[in-house]
Amino acid sequence: MGTTALVSVEEYLRTSFPDADREYVDGRSGERNGGEVEQRDVQTAIAHYLRTHYTKRIWAGVEVRVQVKSTRFRIPDVTVVLGPKPADRIIRKPPVVAVEVLSPDNRAGDLEEKINDYLAFGIPYVWVINPETHRAYIHTPESSHEAKDRVLRAQSAGIEIPLSEIFE
Repeated sequence: MGTTALVSVEEYLRTSFPDADREYVDGRSGERNGGEVEQRDVQTAIAHYLRTHYTKRIWAGVEVRVQVKSTRFRIPDVTVVLGPKPADRIIRKPPVVAVEVLSPDNRAGDLEEKINDYLAFGIPYVWVINPETHRAYIHTPESSHEAKDRVLRAQSAGIEIPLSEIFE
């Protein structure tokens, strides 16, 4: 994540960014990777599939701020919450799934830090999807593994997405 000058949480929350929202990690807000057609297409496909197949059971949003610690705000590519649309403009309770769709600019260390933040916050499932290879990985507090059967699952929530639905 590219960094800028240190800013307070309050200043970060008051700021609108002209290009795209930015994550905030311990006083630094940084530009996010993404914006490419393939990445956005995968985000849209995931959110659409979830909203279509799990109507009224979940809410799925694209690029929503999630406060994972008092000084950390992450912006998953897709966030899945059990129940209706959150009333607040920032998600402050652990969603059931955080989805990261890789872009060519993603760095392994940055992604690992995000996954660790999500899991430490209490998000039970983190899905990482590579649009180039059409492969996906499921991270939980207990394990990390590739979705070899080509289905992303959040078992405790009863949610599944076949990768064939994302990469049609």
